[in-house]
Amino acid sequence: MSESSRKAPTRVAVLLIAFTLAVAAAPAHASPRAECRSMPSKLLGRKVPYCVLLPPSYDNDRSRRYPVLYFLHGLGQNEQAMIDSGGFNLTQDLWEQMQLGEFLIVAPDGDRSFFINSRDGKRPYEDFLIQEMLPFIDTHYRTKEGRHNRGIAGVSMGGYGALHLALRHSDLFGSVSANSAALIANPPEGRVDSESATAISRALGGAFGTPFDRAFWDRNSPFTLVRESPPPAGLQIYFDCGTEDDYGFNRGAQEFHDLLVSHHIPHEFHLYPGGHDINYFAEHLPDSLQFQSKALGALPVPKK
Repeated sequence: MSESSRKAPTRVAVLLIAFTLAVAAAPAHASPRAECRSMPSKLLGRKVPYCVLLPPSYDNDRSRRYPVLYFLHGLGQNEQAMIDSGGFNLTQDLWEQMQLGEFLIVAPDGDRSFFINSRDGKRPYEDFLIQEMLPFIDTHYRTKEGRHNRGIAGVSMGGYGALHLALRHSDLFGSVSANSAALIANPPEGRVDSESATAISRALGGAFGTPFDRAFWDRNSPFTLVRESPPPAGLQIYFDCGTEDDYGFNRGAQEFHDLLVSHHIPHEFHLYPGGHDINYFAEHLPDSLQFQSKALGALPVPKK
């Protein structure tokens, strides 16, 4: 066997080894994933479940930090609402189509709290989220610092909570978006019978007192926060609602829009055909997410 013939298998072996090492070292195809866990809360006296949607590059690029969006569910749902309703698949499609920048989406379980401190003082949910959850997420995940890297969004009850929290804590949130938020400018006034009072409290999750406390409702209302607080400097605001909303939240949304206009507060508002149902949310959740993507300055990562 000639010297060149003896060297040929050696070259092939070296190339095969190099190719194998290169494949092993190459990062796996970037894919988003969801993880559901719980965190302890001294304020609530229990563990609070949450789910987080991690963007495509999160596991492969360990040096990168990300903006974060807090997503608040509707009444009767929980932290898995985004997953159970197909919201995760929708978000994944937007990421794959490069129609959405990369940011974390954190969805806490808010029970029936409307994401405020309850009237009876037993469920200080707002304090939990601001004082415990935000620091916990920033400690346990690679998030970027600063209000301009933190947004909040929600649907229905969660839309109310998102607007309430963003307006009250605009030093912590730089953007807010809401689909079909539970906006009611003027709840029914006057005395109601005990059966009706119980029904109202049940519908509102007991967060506003049993029986319903109109004064407490007013103090927490996004309408009141706009009227009685300084304009939220730099807060980017988006909200929409269906024109046939089953609970009449479209009227509240229109009145909230009119109020923001009268106070010269910049915002984006839309009324779209549709009711208060999963079909409406599925169609317009992308509008909220894409608004947040832009507000958070999140850019898609080009596919390689």
